[in-house]
Amino acid sequence: MKSQTVIPVILSIAIIILVAILERQSRWLAAITATMPVGAPLALWIVYASAKGESTAVSDFSFNMFLGLLPTLGFLVVAWIAARSGWRLVPILVSGYSAWGVGLILLTVMKRFFGVA
Repeated sequence: MKSQTVIPVILSIAIIILVAILERQSRWLAAITATMPVGAPLALWIVYASAKGESTAVSDFSFNMFLGLLPTLGFLVVAWIAARSGWRLVPILVSGYSAWGVGLILLTVMKRFFGVA
């Protein structure tokens, strides 16, 4: 197996374990750890390597990752509102992913019609 395949899996497992451990000590630290930029640097590394260091490819990819954060932010806001309203986990996740999906559709429409990214 290539290191580009193994490293993200190992890091993801380590972060999940670290979040589980930290959650007992500090939910703040657990949340910060859960949202650490781990996947983004690994993805940048893969794009950088495949583009042979070409900065335009890395720049375009970085901007598209930034845009991809917007639907994720929608997921988190809706999940937070649902949790504060006393909802159970499954409805929280379903509503969060619904918001993410709507955000992704809007982002795709903006990209197609307005040339964003």
